[in-house]
Amino acid sequence: MMKLSPSACIELKEGTHVARCVLMPGDPLRAKYIAEHYLEKPVLFNDVRNMLGYTGLYQGQEVSVMGSGMGVPSLGLYVHELFSFFGVESVIRVGSAGGLQDDVHVRDVVLAMSASTNSSFMTAYDLPGYPAPTADFGMLRRAVEEAEKMGVHADVGSVYTSDFFYHPDKDVNLKAREMGLLAVEMETAGLYLQAMAHHKKALSILTISDHIFTGESLDAVQRQDSFHEMMEIALKVAAKA
Repeated sequence: MMKLSPSACIELKEGTHVARCVLMPGDPLRAKYIAEHYLEKPVLFNDVRNMLGYTGLYQGQEVSVMGSGMGVPSLGLYVHELFSFFGVESVIRVGSAGGLQDDVHVRDVVLAMSASTNSSFMTAYDLPGYPAPTADFGMLRRAVEEAEKMGVHADVGSVYTSDFFYHPDKDVNLKAREMGLLAVEMETAGLYLQAMAHHKKALSILTISDHIFTGESLDAVQRQDSFHEMMEIALKVAAKA
């Protein structure tokens, strides 16, 4: 019996299910890459709107991976439904970001402890003042430990989640840089707010695909299949989630 979400954006194929922990890259093709290269016996559970989702095994533990699309609204829809209707307990975003600080370089791994944002998404929760979108500490600590075991230098700190890829304020990235934010991307704050609202767990692990101020960058193919350190850290955390 197929299970269909209220928005009809997730439709479990017959005989499939979603694991308790889901890795979420923005690009569904990256989800396919992760499933095919890192999971044992991956099974496709969703392909509605080509938002591919797979469940398989990593180090003997069930893990799912599914695309989120770009931006907080798209990720927010999928995460809400995964938490509310499919038994998911934790989500790990694995994605790209633009570096802001001088000591953050292309291909570096960033573990997002928290996320500032210009998104109005948080206003829906009607909390006086402004919520502080924050990672689950246990998952963040495990990610730091796994990175250290792998000998991977991981920057831990705050990032900036923007609703704009092309912001009309040309100085917005400079302002974020001056506030000490490590990188800019488009989903983390939404993920953390959803997890907080649903009393679930979330972590955002990012690879720097380009640097806003130095001009360094990776091409599209490299962004899809070369973020191995980020993926391995995320999978090791997911296997223990």
